[in-house]
Amino acid sequence: MHLRHLSVTDFRSYPSAELPLTPGVTTLIGLNGQGKTNLVEAAGYLATLGSHRVAADAPLVRAGTQQAIIRGVVIRDGRETLIELEINTGRASGRNRARLNHSPASRPREVLGTLRTVLFAPEDLGLVKGDPSERRRFLDELLVARQPRWAGVRSEYDKVLKQRNALLKSAAPVLRRGVRRPHRPSTSLSTGTVDKDVDATDRAVHTLDVWNSHLAMVGAQLLYARLRLMRDLTPYLTRAYDEVSAAQSDAHISYKSSLREETSLAIAAGAVPEMQELHDELLASLAEVRVNEIERGISLVGPHRDDVVLTLGELPAKGYASHGESWSFALGLRLAAYQLLRHDLGEDPVLILDDVFAELDSGRRERLATLIADCEQVLITAAFPGDVPTVLSDYGTTYRVTLGKVVRAD
Repeated sequence: MHLRHLSVTDFRSYPSAELPLTPGVTTLIGLNGQGKTNLVEAAGYLATLGSHRVAADAPLVRAGTQQAIIRGVVIRDGRETLIELEINTGRASGRNRARLNHSPASRPREVLGTLRTVLFAPEDLGLVKGDPSERRRFLDELLVARQPRWAGVRSEYDKVLKQRNALLKSAAPVLRRGVRRPHRPSTSLSTGTVDKDVDATDRAVHTLDVWNSHLAMVGAQLLYARLRLMRDLTPYLTRAYDEVSAAQSDAHISYKSSLREETSLAIAAGAVPEMQELHDELLASLAEVRVNEIERGISLVGPHRDDVVLTLGELPAKGYASHGESWSFALGLRLAAYQLLRHDLGEDPVLILDDVFAELDSGRRERLATLIADCEQVLITAAFPGDVPTVLSDYGTTYRVTLGKVVRAD
């Protein structure tokens, strides 16, 4: 799998740009702020419908315009597929749209899986040093890269969680009455006030139970998929970390669940419960924290509260790993993802290295270059030619990027 051509219109700093691509290594050289990262960001967006730099789409659309367009020609198994994405921020333009070979897709996520990329950037240091959301995002994006159908499950879970949180906040006073009430009165007072309060409380409690069921059903699917992914990824991570760092440091990942303690401990030890068991555990855990959730007005159990624990030997990487070890761990995670996808798909995803080599010492630079030399397609950005190991730069294509102009280097 590789990109044959990438073009953008009104994307980031570019009114327009065309980038012909070939298998092998393509290097984009340019000082900071010249636009080289914008191009590989566009390539990543074609594969994931998201940016590795920002959470929202608005910054991707060039200032003064309301629509950005990204086009990419993907070669896979000898067949050519054109992906076209419209990123719309103006009200008149409507939602984002997608086309495959000029045919409109009913929703953008239908293009997922046409192109697969693994992108490593300086922001990935957050996988080790950042918040749990960074690590959850890493898992979920890899899930979708393996099997695009998980994008629908993620979207459904986010909708359920949003509705449940809205209920916990808006109906908190009524729900508190339901928690505190020992039993429902069997007779009404002359004013009828108690019956009205009881009915409102019963409706709110019933609605919460309904959302609990939805969250448990979709959450169990997402959690099960994450745990299977963790199990499959672990051996690749151990090998990738050792190869990048040239050290035997026993890099390991484990899953920290928000479920009840017994189940959470088993999962942390590597257990992968069946989906029905996870569903039942989610319901039981929700029941256990019900009072606390109502008091705080937020969902406290589910995949959105989980974390991935990274360890080197017996110590957590966060807070204990050196800067070099943290880089090796982050890079090991991306390389492990690449190798897992390569194994699953039987073909290479496109590997993107955005300003990575400048962050690595000479030893890690050379080891990384050796590891990726056989990849079908590698896109690299760098501020200076000397940042890229010669084993890569001497046998690939180099473009110079200056103030949004992309010119092939002689």
